Amino acid sequence: MTTAFETLSSGRTPSPVEPLPHQLLAVLGQHRMATTGQLHDLLRPDAARQTVSTPLNKLRRKGLVDYAVLPQSNRSRAWYLTGEGARLVRDFPALRGRPPYPITSATAASLKTPHTLTVVRTHLAFVTDARRRGDEHGHLDWTPEVSHPLSDGEKIITDAVMHYTLIGDDQRTKLRAFVEVDRTTMSSERLASKLIEYARLWSYEPQPASRSRARQPAVPGAVWLRWYPVFPRVLFALTGASRYVLDNRISDLQAMVAQHPLVGTLARQVPMGAAVLEDLEDKGPTRNVWVPLAGGKPRPWTEL
Repeated sequence: MTTAFETLSSGRTPSPVEPLPHQLLAVLGQHRMATTGQLHDLLRPDAARQTVSTPLNKLRRKGLVDYAVLPQSNRSRAWYLTGEGARLVRDFPALRGRPPYPITSATAASLKTPHTLTVVRTHLAFVTDARRRGDEHGHLDWTPEVSHPLSDGEKIITDAVMHYTLIGDDQRTKLRAFVEVDRTTMSSERLASKLIEYARLWSYEPQPASRSRARQPAVPGAVWLRWYPVFPRVLFALTGASRYVLDNRISDLQAMVAQHPLVGTLARQVPMGAAVLEDLEDKGPTRNVWVPLAGGKPRPWTEL
């Protein structure tokens, strides 16, 4: 195992840069699954494809990763951690506390492939744009499948939480966003109702436990303050249908803002927008491709 991670500089001091096999395992632990091309674009976009495929195959021979062949893709591979690989990465500092959710077979992988790889596509659109602009947004600044509690024992699971740092001439601005990736596999009404869940999370303040049950003082305020200094933006990336259908789904999101009192209140406090995924890939997320859900002309996600 040590040979997979050994990396020494010209002297005796270990390099502070994580070796590529370590990064590949970390990305698969974070994202659950990614194609060879996606891993290449995330980690080594300027290198040859073999730079990534060679260590992936070595990790597979060690039993740490495996792959499923994507249908109708010229035998493209979607990589994921084995049970042994998942046990290994849970001790990585960047992944501590992240549930491993190992994928147990190529059949199980195929069931997760469409949505998981589309979420990675969305992440790559932001990574590519950040590189172009000189902003900070790397392969571990995007955490899929993040759960937050709601009242009555319910919870909301967001497709991804994004951390992004804008780099200006003399300042750094940290931004966060809840990202929902819609492949048009659910009804438009169900998609729009996701906004109600975010509004509930924004307004949810847990009731203090009784003295006999409380082991420590409750922190006052909304539950989301446990994790974020400000409530993250809410972004919807849509794909999987014609432009006409996707525009209608965005209109339904706007209608929910206009009609639901709690969602409308959230929209006055928190930036929210929707965009077509292909526009994010072709033009970039910081172009005028985001429709503000509270109304207005398309704009960059940073200006919602």
